[in-house]
Amino acid sequence: MTVARTLPTDEAEALLDLTRDLVARQVAPRAAGDEEAGRFPRDVFRTLGAAGLLSLPYPEEYGGGGQPYEVYLQMLEELAAGWLAVGLGVSVHTLACFPMASYGTAEQRAEQLPAMLSGELLGAYCLSEPQSGSDAAALSTRAVADPDGEAYTVDGTKAWTTHGGVADFYTVMVRTGEAGARGISTLLVRADADGLSFGAPERKMGMRSSPTALVHLDGVRVPAVSRIGEEGIGFRIALSALDSGRLGIAACAVGVAQAALDAAVEYARERRQFGAPIADLQGIQFLLADMATAVEAGRALYLSAARLRDSGRPFGKEAAMAKLFCTDAAMRVTTDAVQVFGGYGYTTDFPVERYMREAKVLQIVEGTNQIQRVVISRHLVRG
Repeated sequence: MTVARTLPTDEAEALLDLTRDLVARQVAPRAAGDEEAGRFPRDVFRTLGAAGLLSLPYPEEYGGGGQPYEVYLQMLEELAAGWLAVGLGVSVHTLACFPMASYGTAEQRAEQLPAMLSGELLGAYCLSEPQSGSDAAALSTRAVADPDGEAYTVDGTKAWTTHGGVADFYTVMVRTGEAGARGISTLLVRADADGLSFGAPERKMGMRSSPTALVHLDGVRVPAVSRIGEEGIGFRIALSALDSGRLGIAACAVGVAQAALDAAVEYARERRQFGAPIADLQGIQFLLADMATAVEAGRALYLSAARLRDSGRPFGKEAAMAKLFCTDAAMRVTTDAVQVFGGYGYTTDFPVERYMREAKVLQIVEGTNQIQRVVISRHLVRG
């Protein structure tokens, strides 16, 4: 179903129409088969890049689309409704570009961003480690500066890295100083760096076409000019990036929920029991009504947070709320969609079981929903 939207410009409307067309022709038709086979759709990301959809929220002077987050997130929602691995992949790429776009020097941005935003390169974001997930400030991957300050030697392992092993660059949070948040810095590491290697892709419940892997850094040499921002501000960069990234996850969650709702409505209209479509049964009608309400509420919440961001106002609390609500809603909506399908919903003949498996990860990535509650409560009690 095409969702009616209010967009700020005719250009934004055209971008969303383009996204829907690409999803219908080149994204959604491949999703089930590539998910089952675990094939990563690298060519799809190149297509999106060529269409300008990998760089929407970044400045036009560096090859970006110059679009507000309100528009970018609605594009993400459409992609995720067609195939979550693609929508989430675009969100992760945007997250990986954020530190350079927001904290890089003018020279770094001019040199690095055009290639990062062109679509030919795909990024990954490396914060979590095997022993530091939610407690990200406890990371131990260490970067030791040469005596002359010209380069760093990096050793450690990053975990749960989306696009691990297939990305072209890695935005990596490393320890350059004291324990805790104030000793963390940010480095840009190229995929062809000596000493960079990857674990086997994780065997996951869903999102099988999107590789998630350990990233091993064994004596990797990184030029000092590839440090983003000053030493010691990496944790601030990471949290700032995650505020925006959480809105991307929220939009993806709404996309999956919308896809599940659309499938459930269509099936309820066609499936007949007791001599009539099951859509005539009040029990099914109530399920669909609750599902639709959750989808619309989630969309309104993430768009409200996006408008705060676009206006330059604080939005961290609202981003956490959007991520929390939208992903929990996606889990409920996809579970109810399986229920509408009955036994057929539990089979791979219909997409709702895949939506349900995919929705679960959205409650975990970029800060578990328990962490979102911590973030929200801190904002409330600190005023």
